[in-house]
Amino acid sequence: MDRRESLKSMILGSMAVGLTLESCVTETPPEVIEEKLWKYTYGRTPEEALFDEELMLKKFFEESELQSLTTLANLILPPNDKGTIEQAGVVDFIEFMAKDVPEFQVKIRGGLMWLNGQSNTKFNLTFSNCTEDQQKEILDSIAFPDPEALEQIQEIQFFSLMRNLVLTGYFTSEVGIKELDYKGNMPNVWDGVPQDVLDDHGLSYDPEWLAKCMDPNNRDEVAQWDDEGNLIT
Repeated sequence: MDRRESLKSMILGSMAVGLTLESCVTETPPEVIEEKLWKYTYGRTPEEALFDEELMLKKFFEESELQSLTTLANLILPPNDKGTIEQAGVVDFIEFMAKDVPEFQVKIRGGLMWLNGQSNTKFNLTFSNCTEDQQKEILDSIAFPDPEALEQIQEIQFFSLMRNLVLTGYFTSEVGIKELDYKGNMPNVWDGVPQDVLDDHGLSYDPEWLAKCMDPNNRDEVAQWDDEGNLIT
């Protein structure tokens, strides 16, 4: 099993991150909000829809932070021929979650500052401008930490949070769900009780009813009954 398949297994096993609120300034154009908000309207109460709209109108991360998040997300879950972090809108998801869950804000922003601090110290570059090998060198200490070492506990928690957000954001998107090949609830065709079971109980179907009820081509039609309870169509 390759790394991406392992991550898919992880996300299928537990895909959960909590929700709540807060944020900072910078307004987003209303037309952008309207375009994004439709994704969150299904099953929402008016109060919940208003809550989401207020979050969408605000912006938390600066552009440089969004760039770092994009770089980090692509390292956690590299692109393949089925989809990318950008196509799945993962960074938008992380932005939304950071506004929706106040306790995420300090962890994520502090973690990004640590990444850039390490990058500057080691390579005199920002994290996004480092080579992939340099980026992975920085991440290795918090992605694969020494269980006996506790000096980087906040950085380790930051990476764990980011990994969960990236996987959740990707594999709950349209692109990610297609990659999982998740079909959801799909209509099927029921062709009745198996004949051997009917035989065991001495039962059989009425041929007239079979023609009316067991034709999959008519499964979208609503049955009609007469006043005496007889099936018409």
